[in-house]
Amino acid sequence: MAGVNPLKFLQEVRQEVGKVTWPTRQETLISTVMVLIFVVLASVFFLAADQVIAWLVQLMLSIR
Repeated sequence: MAGVNPLKFLQEVRQEVGKVTWPTRQETLISTVMVLIFVVLASVFFLAADQVIAWLVQLMLSIR
């Protein structure tokens, strides 16, 4: 890494950023909504799984 010119590095970074295809506002909004929906679905699933497991453990402990 010796001899790396910081100015050259910044120029190359700027060139690469210019090549990026940035998402539109609508694409960002749709992706955000999809992520939120999947987070809610995953939360409900894990809540239900936790409740079932807790119920089974209670049942097993009360049998003896």
